[in-house]
Amino acid sequence: MNPKLFYLFLSRHLIAAFFLSILASPALASPDDGAAPEIAEGIVKISIIEPDRAVGYTVGDVLERTVTLEVKKPYTLLNTSLPIVGYEHRYKGQVSGIELKSIRHEALENDDNTVYTLYLAYQVFTNNIVAKPAILPAEIIKFKGPAKAVAGSSAKSGIVQYRIPSWNFRISPIAVYGSVKIEEDMSPLRGPLLLDASPQKLRLKVLVGILVLSVLGLLYILGMRAWLPLMGRPFAKAYRDIRKLPATADGLQQAVARIHHALNATASSSIFSDNLDSFLASKPAFSAVKPDIEHFFGLSRQVFFETQAAHQIGDEPMAWLKGFCRRCRDCERGLTPELTTSAKA
Repeated sequence: MNPKLFYLFLSRHLIAAFFLSILASPALASPDDGAAPEIAEGIVKISIIEPDRAVGYTVGDVLERTVTLEVKKPYTLLNTSLPIVGYEHRYKGQVSGIELKSIRHEALENDDNTVYTLYLAYQVFTNNIVAKPAILPAEIIKFKGPAKAVAGSSAKSGIVQYRIPSWNFRISPIAVYGSVKIEEDMSPLRGPLLLDASPQKLRLKVLVGILVLSVLGLLYILGMRAWLPLMGRPFAKAYRDIRKLPATADGLQQAVARIHHALNATASSSIFSDNLDSFLASKPAFSAVKPDIEHFFGLSRQVFFETQAAHQIGDEPMAWLKGFCRRCRDCERGLTPELTTSAKA
C-alpha cells in the first residue's frame, strides 16, 4: 500500500473519532435530549377538557384540548420539551394528517405546587372516502426535578418525563361515497339530527304577543266589566243598566232618565239643549255625537212632556238608545265612536 494513502486514511479516521468523542461528551449533551425516566406516581395530577364531540370532523377542522397539570414542587416544566407547532405526528409509521396548529401555556405558582395549563389546537389535514379513525397524539413533556445519582440514566440531572394521553376520534368524508341507507348507518356515537327552530320560535312568540294585545283591545272595546280601565265612568255604567231594561214604555222612560243622569254626571251639572255647546266645549270628545245628543233631547221631550212631539229616532227608540249610550261610552273612553247615518250627515 502507498504510504501516503495509508497516512491520509489513518488521519481521517482519527479526526472523525475525535469529533465523535467530543459530541458524546456528557458536558455537551443537552439535559433533555434522549429518553428520560417516568416521573414518580403522585407528582402530577392531570385533567383534560377534550373536544365536545368525537365524530364528524373533516379537512380543515380544528380540535382544541385544554390540559391542566398540577405538579408538586420542586418539579418545574421544561419549556423546550413542549410540542412544536407544525409538527405532524406519525401513527404506525404513517403520517397521521393531524398537525399541531398552535400551543399556549400558562403557569400558576402555589405554595406546594405549580399548575400548568396547556392550550393545544390540532388541525385535520387528511380525508378519506369513508369515515376513518384518527387520534390526537400522546405528548411527552419533561420536568426538571431533584437530581438522582442513577448510573446510565438522565435522572442524574433530575430530568423526568410525563405522558399526556392520546384521544381518539373519527374523520368523516367530505362527500358521501356510494349510496347510504341512513337507517343502517345510525351510529350510537352520532347524536340526534337537530333542526334550528329559533326563527319559528321567535315568529310564534311575536304572533302570540299580537294575539294577546288584540284580545285585550277587543275586551276593552266590547267589555262590560267595571274592573277594566275607564269602565266605571257614567256612560259605561248607564250602558250596562240600559241593556237589562225591557223594550216597553216604562223601560223607555227608565233608559232616557238613565242617560240624562250619565250626561249630568259627566258634565257635573244639568245638561239641556240650551247649554249643550258649553258642555261640548268642556268635553270635546263628545263633539262627534252632537247630532245624536240633539236627537236624544227631542226623544226626551216626547217621552216626558209632549207625547205627540215628533222626533227623528224612528220606530225602535229603545234600540237606538242602547246604540247612543254605547257611542257616548266610546267617547268617554277616548275612542272614536261608530257614527249613525244622521250623525254623519
